[in-house]
Amino acid sequence: MNLRSRNKKHVEMHNSALNDILFILLLFFLIVSTLANPNVIKLMLPKAKSNTKAKQTVVVSINDKREFFVGTTKVSFDQLKQALAPSVANEKTDPTIVINAEKSVPVEDVVNVMEVAREIGAKVVLATARK
Repeated sequence: MNLRSRNKKHVEMHNSALNDILFILLLFFLIVSTLANPNVIKLMLPKAKSNTKAKQTVVVSINDKREFFVGTTKVSFDQLKQALAPSVANEKTDPTIVINAEKSVPVEDVVNVMEVAREIGAKVVLATARK
């Protein structure tokens, strides 16, 4: 005895329009992504004809006790300018001072070192830790 119904319905999903919708979305995102950064200035950077020499930098470290070090030599803040001046005077192009400061050091100390560097004509780089 066949108890199954012959009028069984088959559920189907027609996905022929799905390809068209995906293609339109793809085009939309491609067009929007080109407009995402309209304020970029494109520059042609110059190329060097010879090898550039690595710059020698002076490192100023400030620890959590607010002690200043030029290289590995401990100096007071009053002596910082006299300690940095000979190192910067030996540089022929763009003398650079790297500041390594503990996280707990007040910003005022870092700014004071930046002021000293500006007075002697050096550029300043603040060193940070990588994530």
